[in-house]
Amino acid sequence: MQNAALATLALTLSLQTADDLAHRFLIADANILTSYRLTLDAADVLVRSDIGEFDVPRAREGGLDLVFAGLLIPTRHQEAGDAKEVADRRVDEMLAIIESSDALTLVTSPEQLRGAFAEGKIAIALAIENGAPIGSDLRNLHHFYERGVRMVTLVHSRANQIGDSSYAQHRPWKGLSPFGQGVVAEMNRMGMIIDVSHISDAAFYQVLERSKAPVIASHSSCRAFTPGWERNMDDAMIRSLAEGGGVIHITFGGSFLSTKLQQREQPVWAHVEEPGFSINSVAGRSMARKFRQEKGIRYATIGDVVDHIDHVVDLVGIDHVGIGSGFDGSGDSMPDGLKDVSDYASLIEELLTRGYTVDDVEKILSGNLLRVWTAVERIAKL
Repeated sequence: MQNAALATLALTLSLQTADDLAHRFLIADANILTSYRLTLDAADVLVRSDIGEFDVPRAREGGLDLVFAGLLIPTRHQEAGDAKEVADRRVDEMLAIIESSDALTLVTSPEQLRGAFAEGKIAIALAIENGAPIGSDLRNLHHFYERGVRMVTLVHSRANQIGDSSYAQHRPWKGLSPFGQGVVAEMNRMGMIIDVSHISDAAFYQVLERSKAPVIASHSSCRAFTPGWERNMDDAMIRSLAEGGGVIHITFGGSFLSTKLQQREQPVWAHVEEPGFSINSVAGRSMARKFRQEKGIRYATIGDVVDHIDHVVDLVGIDHVGIGSGFDGSGDSMPDGLKDVSDYASLIEELLTRGYTVDDVEKILSGNLLRVWTAVERIAKL
């Protein structure tokens, strides 16, 4: 009984410490797709809601300070030829949300972020997920920079004019296209963060060869846990990323965390999407949860996420790993205990339990990402 009481006390103290750290340190999430989720179901993210995984009250509760808001441009728009127009609408919509709340502020630099943190505001940085809106004209890259975009995920689920996708067998460029090589150079000159999540392995190495600035993977995990799945990064890629000063941001969705979890998730996604629903919609998530309950399909755990952080740290050290949850874009697949933006303290508690120091935790939460962003800006000024 005494041992049990001591264990309970230790857990309580650990949770209190984790919650304190969540509100003391700057937490930066490199990939939250609320913009995309709102295209499926309109909602007010300024009030607490049970819809989706981000709103301002839950972000406050979780200690979230910086959101890289992923403005996802589905590949159908690159095929339809309206990707730029759609991206501009997504920017308009996100700016309108920011301007409607004193709790939020747009940031376009680490310096502005530090100011927002000091003022207690939730900072939003804009990121276009899928470089299709750039078209074949670098002037469009400048257009979006002027609108506040500071990160571009070069490719999404199919090859585009920039390069090849890890998801698609059709790989016309064998990596980056000639135009894509120019995009990498221009993003370096402008001071935009290059995001290598989603691109093919060949494109990844070609980006590293050409980029003068460190790059990030905003929402990827470790292929060591999902052998053969190119969407995650293998050990050689993680080492190369780290050698260039970059950071891999571990994403939380179950399909990224292990082959076993992928096999558990596949029937859930099929059950929702084969009838034509989006698993990121309210209806799709409801269908997924009901199916899980009926079939007894368990979720991942926080431990599964931290296993990936451990793996990166063992490979390349503490300076090259961060978090990119994928909230609002990964369907009903978030781990138990890490369901939305109110739950970062639970992740911190697991890190502390595994022996990470307070300084380590700060680097994972934001320090590593901010180092890269600062380096990207510095190199642009050279």
